[in-house]
Amino acid sequence: MKWTFPLAAAIFACTCAGAVQAQTTESSSVTAEAPTSPPLAEQRPHSYSRFGITIEDPYHWLKDQSYPVIDDADVLAYLNQENAWFEAQMAPHAGLVETLFTEMRARLKEDDASVPQKDGDWIYWSEYEPGSEYRKYYRRPASGGEAQLYLDANALAEGHDYFSIGDISISRNGRYVAYSTDTSGDERYTAVIKDLQTGEMLTDRIEGTNTGLVWAAGDTMLVYGVANENWRVDNVRVHRIGTDAASDVEIYREAQLGFTVSADLSANEEWLILATGDNETSEAWLLPASDPFATPKLVRARQTGVEYGVDVRGETLFVLHNADHVNFSVSTALLATPDQWTTLIAGSDEFYLTGLDLFRDFYVTEGRLAGLDQVQVRYYDDPARVEAISFPEASYTAGLGSNPEWAVDRLRLGYESMITPSTVYDYHVADRRLETLKVQEIPSGYDPSLYAVERLEIPARDGTLVPVSVMYRRDRPMGQPGAGGPLHLYAYGAYGYAVPPGFNTERFSMVDRGIAYAIAHIRGGDDLGRRWYLQGKMEDRTNTFNDFVDVARGLIARGYTAEGRISASGRSAGGELMGAVVNQAPELFGAVVAGVPFVDVLNTMLDESLPLTPGEWPEWGNPVESKAAFTHILSYSPYDQVSPQDYPPMLVTAGLNDPRVTYWEPAKWVARLRVTKTDDNVLLLKTNMGAGHAGRSGRYEGLREDAEETAFILWQLGVAE
Repeated sequence: MKWTFPLAAAIFACTCAGAVQAQTTESSSVTAEAPTSPPLAEQRPHSYSRFGITIEDPYHWLKDQSYPVIDDADVLAYLNQENAWFEAQMAPHAGLVETLFTEMRARLKEDDASVPQKDGDWIYWSEYEPGSEYRKYYRRPASGGEAQLYLDANALAEGHDYFSIGDISISRNGRYVAYSTDTSGDERYTAVIKDLQTGEMLTDRIEGTNTGLVWAAGDTMLVYGVANENWRVDNVRVHRIGTDAASDVEIYREAQLGFTVSADLSANEEWLILATGDNETSEAWLLPASDPFATPKLVRARQTGVEYGVDVRGETLFVLHNADHVNFSVSTALLATPDQWTTLIAGSDEFYLTGLDLFRDFYVTEGRLAGLDQVQVRYYDDPARVEAISFPEASYTAGLGSNPEWAVDRLRLGYESMITPSTVYDYHVADRRLETLKVQEIPSGYDPSLYAVERLEIPARDGTLVPVSVMYRRDRPMGQPGAGGPLHLYAYGAYGYAVPPGFNTERFSMVDRGIAYAIAHIRGGDDLGRRWYLQGKMEDRTNTFNDFVDVARGLIARGYTAEGRISASGRSAGGELMGAVVNQAPELFGAVVAGVPFVDVLNTMLDESLPLTPGEWPEWGNPVESKAAFTHILSYSPYDQVSPQDYPPMLVTAGLNDPRVTYWEPAKWVARLRVTKTDDNVLLLKTNMGAGHAGRSGRYEGLREDAEETAFILWQLGVAE
């Protein structure tokens, strides 16, 4: 079983409270005649009071009252008018968008393929064909033989504007593949089964899944979960192959509001592990994989604030948990007494344990030391023996890749840095040797010697040192750091998700034009350990926003850029970050891109009917029950804190079918900004009328949206097109 911690990062990374399925029959086309002025949404009186505080919300009507169906003519008309304004404003820069798209596409290997990996009697891999949007999935017998195409995502995507695969699961005997697909972006997946021996599709069809598909009982059953009407997976079900899904049996039901349930197999595939939890608390149950209908065995009863995950080897249970230390520990227990834990690896203030993977002859711990990824091989018979895998650069990201087999003598690893392309290794455990299997190819050419990377520490206003990763060209037209040239600043800062200093080919379209690229490793992520995350949530949430602003000011003070020469971007909770920092320090930024931004924080956290809201209360606070939480969220909620002042040029995106950040959050925010801000800077809203949280699907369609956002930044910063 592959599992990492914290649970918040695993389940909620890059997500925010959101919505259920959205449907519309309206066209997403813009008006035939280009508009000459931006649309102004009507203000309709609406207010509510909590704890003696009254909130005016004149754009409340932009939330379609028949939601999850979106058919309000006024709402759709406004969104289409904003799309028309976006198209009109971007039209003069269509050539730049096309240039950037061509550049970005030229850096992608058209016929790219994953590194084959053995799993049982088969070797599996996937490939892109030149010009294709999606992958084809192949396998061949490990003993030798012809390749077999077992899944073609391009064929499955035909006729759909949006397409995404949720999970692909091969039965242990290799005969069946179960997979789930989404064709609207609302993240409600339909699972089906294909017989790989005959090539025929079985009649089995499971609607509304949003979990993994786990084979059990000798490949005769699938274990999965279905989202309820509030789009929360609160159950685990068993489907018997060849039967109607209506007769599937529920084996676990979660009663606690806000908890999400999932199922997986232990690494040795002998146990089903049912996990449930929210952003700060978890609980696990065990039952034999051979008998999903057995009575689940509780590992340890949930305790608020304690997160744990488990795996099994023989009669020993291994537990990664934070019961003893904020940076997590590893304990063991006997299966007969799973709640009696004995410390195996004590928690450390310096080393942050983020992952644990068991194999037959050894196990692997992952973590971070001083913010840098660590991978360690450890041995069951010698707890003191720890073999750390060494990596060559001072700033990088690394971790285990796909290692599906129980008995192995080598480990698949991934490695990259801001200037080192993605690299796949096999680590030979006995020899302690890395074997390079694949280095990401850049067809248009790439010379790492042209670029420099620095790791800075910039003090926040409370004295905390915030790490910053900065990349720039050595021949930067504005000179070396100190010349005050343009710089792009990116961050996320929520759910304990650490933004890795990794490789991104799209970034070079800015960097090669003289824009330095910086990642602020702000509090709210867990870059420097679990405490780093805790210092950016709940009542300490504003540390996240202050860190970002202070990093921007620190980069200016050190001469890396200048006031008004910084572009900034973030998505989802990172979009909330964008909304907060432009309210706080708009003068710093020359362009801001807020992707599907979680900006209507207070209203969303008050609406427990929305899918993720109850599970988000441990992250943001519960304003339904707590006046302190209500007033604190109100104090920073970007939508509520828009004020009459100059704002930087901004591009805001939304997805009509987004189940995480509902479309009306960015729509309401933009509507309020239009009538409140005191500047004439460009403000654009683009709503994907047939997509969700991740934007358009397909590697090229998504790339074109990246080109649009980069073009907006170059345009606003005045960088040569």
